[in-house]
Amino acid sequence: MDKLIKLVEDIAKLWANYGGLDGQYLMGIRRTLILAVAATLIGCLIGLLCGILNTIPYSKQDPPVKRFFLKLIRVVIRIYVEVFRGTPMILQAVFIFYGIPYFTDTQVFQGNSGMWLAALLVVSINTGAYMAESVRGGIISIDPGQTEGAKAIGMTHVQTMTNVILPQALRNIIPQIGNNFIINVKDTSVMFVIGFVEFFGAHRNIVGVNLLYFPSAAIEMIGYLTMTLIASFLLRLLEKKMDGDDNYELAQADQLVMAAGTYSHPRNPEKALEHSLIKDEDRERVRQEQKQGRTRGER
Repeated sequence: MDKLIKLVEDIAKLWANYGGLDGQYLMGIRRTLILAVAATLIGCLIGLLCGILNTIPYSKQDPPVKRFFLKLIRVVIRIYVEVFRGTPMILQAVFIFYGIPYFTDTQVFQGNSGMWLAALLVVSINTGAYMAESVRGGIISIDPGQTEGAKAIGMTHVQTMTNVILPQALRNIIPQIGNNFIINVKDTSVMFVIGFVEFFGAHRNIVGVNLLYFPSAAIEMIGYLTMTLIASFLLRLLEKKMDGDDNYELAQADQLVMAAGTYSHPRNPEKALEHSLIKDEDRERVRQEQKQGRTRGER
């Protein structure tokens, strides 16, 4: 119990010294979130491009040049994916940050801006490698019959992808995008190897001054857990928003009511009432027309 009290006191001491608005802990959290969000967005764009290029169809009837370039593109994407998925991000950071100047004999990444550029490049490329396979899986998971139907009505491959396949595929890969963002929040901690001071880098600097390693690590654990839990909650809200309403009740109590467009909205009673009033007017008009028709027939 005494050790627990001592731990709380040490955590409070560290937070009082380094946890203010301009403190190193919150500065590290801001850097971590900015890097994770930006790298995830760029990585998604890279993965989307790779996934689309990797699923362009070709057949033996296509020109040899087209088949050659499509095969070459798939080989390049496969090498890129396997290399960046099969190696640790910390080594990728070392190879990019130190390797490019080594081969070019120029200091590409200089100062704080160079550090940001290197960190963003590493995390984005790594994320893109994972997203490339996620996008490819999302595209091929769509029923092939939808592609055939789109082609049957004259759509090109680009039109089919943009209007039919990608909207559904993107919905399917939203959870994976969220997973990659949460992974990036944690994996940015390896950027200390190139001198980038984010949340974990702030922890290393503070420990070097105070030698309170475990209390500072406890603050780090709580901080990372808080960021990932909030991200998970927001992503679930996004998925729920994209799913739309859970169900619709078919409002068809009259034979004159058409099935299309006559669903009562369970979460918007005003909209349901509006549709109901419109349908009442339509039913009354149809009854009047039928009554007039019978009267003319009797005459």
